[in-house]
Amino acid sequence: MRRVIQVIHTRSHCKQRGDFLLARIVVLSIGLGMSAAAWPAPIEKASTDAALQRAFARLYNFDFNGAQAILDRQRQVDPEAPMIPAVKAAAYLFSELDRLRILELDFFTDDDKVVDRRKLVPDPVIRQKFFETVAVSDKVANARLAVKPNDPDGLLAMCMTTGLVTDYAALVEKRRFGSFSLAKKSHVWAHRLLELKPPVTDAYMTFGTAEYVVGCLPFFLRWFVRFDQVDGNKKKGVEELQLVADKGKYYGPFAKMLLAVIDMREKHPGRAEVLLAELATDYPENPLIRKELARVRKPQISSK
Repeated sequence: MRRVIQVIHTRSHCKQRGDFLLARIVVLSIGLGMSAAAWPAPIEKASTDAALQRAFARLYNFDFNGAQAILDRQRQVDPEAPMIPAVKAAAYLFSELDRLRILELDFFTDDDKVVDRRKLVPDPVIRQKFFETVAVSDKVANARLAVKPNDPDGLLAMCMTTGLVTDYAALVEKRRFGSFSLAKKSHVWAHRLLELKPPVTDAYMTFGTAEYVVGCLPFFLRWFVRFDQVDGNKKKGVEELQLVADKGKYYGPFAKMLLAVIDMREKHPGRAEVLLAELATDYPENPLIRKELARVRKPQISSK
């Protein structure tokens, strides 16, 4: 999913068709550590970690209702875990993006589709549930951060929900300027995640995507798109995304999908096929991955 929304606005007015906004699709992550305190705390943590693992697996398989059911049950056990409602909000966003066909690969490889300003019609019920769940997550996360400013779960939840709201504003509501300011806030949370010891590797998703996107812009346009610690180095961006794909705990599949998008744009369909084939093996119930894999393979077959 995982940002430089101003790029869309600038490129649409300048009518440039080169490289596009690589919109970040719902960046998800979790870093849960085991507490050495009283006996019930580690059990609760382990239970939440396992539940989130199962929920992410359902999410990657596009079983949004299944993910929601897992999260709802776990929230009754661990109501103070901010990542549970954060992932729940992601499930709402994913279902809406899937309904609107925004998750399809050609949406991000076709500049016209990315900058298309025609209004979409969001589901009002899903929209309300999405923002209510984001608010719950932020409330719980802020409570944790008030006591422990570097709490990994709190930082991850805030980074995630800010990114989700950014994606909803940019992709569903087509709000360019508002989503740009939200993207900057998400970068702030990502910075804090990388400053932890050890750092949260998945946070490189944010910067890797931004590096590639800004690096795709003509030089003079880069003056209008500025993020802290982002140089617009496409090679660096790909390396950071590859780091997440290799070592990220939960962002790995998203990083692979973005790398597949980049490979298609850079005219490396063979590389994209390898990544999509791995994803299809890991998440066999996901119909979109199978569809995109078939699409990537089609021109190679026809050219023989």
